[in-house]
Amino acid sequence: MSYEPVPPARPYAPQYVGPDTWLVRQVQQATGAPLSVYINSLVITGAEPVIVDTGTAANRAQWLEDVFGVVEPADVRWVFLSHEDHDHTGNLAEVMARCPKATLVCSWGLVERFSNAFAFPLERCRWANDGERFGAGDRTLRAVRPPLYDSPTTRGLLDERSGIYWAADAFATPMPQPVATVADLDAEFWAQGHAMFAHHGLAPWLRLVDDGRFQAGIDRFAALGATAIAGAHTPLVPGSQIPAATELLRVLPTAEVPPAPDQIVLDAITQQLCCTVG
Repeated sequence: MSYEPVPPARPYAPQYVGPDTWLVRQVQQATGAPLSVYINSLVITGAEPVIVDTGTAANRAQWLEDVFGVVEPADVRWVFLSHEDHDHTGNLAEVMARCPKATLVCSWGLVERFSNAFAFPLERCRWANDGERFGAGDRTLRAVRPPLYDSPTTRGLLDERSGIYWAADAFATPMPQPVATVADLDAEFWAQGHAMFAHHGLAPWLRLVDDGRFQAGIDRFAALGATAIAGAHTPLVPGSQIPAATELLRVLPTAEVPPAPDQIVLDAITQQLCCTVG
């Protein structure tokens, strides 16, 4: 039996989401359920193009084709890592090798946590802490931690020219089928899926938070005035949907969440698979 990851069965073309900005999409099917979730990256074109996160190893060939169909490798000047999870770093070595003029924007914490998997070229790195800005030619980019995260290294990225914010894993939600924006989701499904993903896949500490401090973190995000939210595991959140998305964040600590699938569910899935194969 091979344990190599299985490439996605269907490619999804990059989605233009705003000025100079492309969402590079991969769709992963949920285990044992008729649901899917995005695994996205971002490309910002312009005077000094930026690649934001580097996708999964399972989707390497398609991901490289998609990204370098939007921008030439020789033109890339910045590679921004939001955090070290494998679905954000899966093609990092390939990107840095193909983009010799690129500087890798990350953080001390990310380098320390991820050096056992990647030999960081420190002379090509720039460390950006929460709230810090850096210039990328015709725009200024600001590293801003999202209000929800699963790693202490997580930084979102605000393009202060377009107003588009990369939220890393925040706002993650499953989908009955892939859609272009969260406006295409049923509102109740979106709320329940958002809560399920947040509690079971991202932030199990939500029940423990001080609500005042949690709301202050959301206020900080809202004050950015983002024009759209792009994230790794969500359809695009256009400006018209940002108030609703922000409200979904605010109620997470007390949201009703279905229990996580357990061994009984796994047994049912494996039994179904055995019957299907047989």
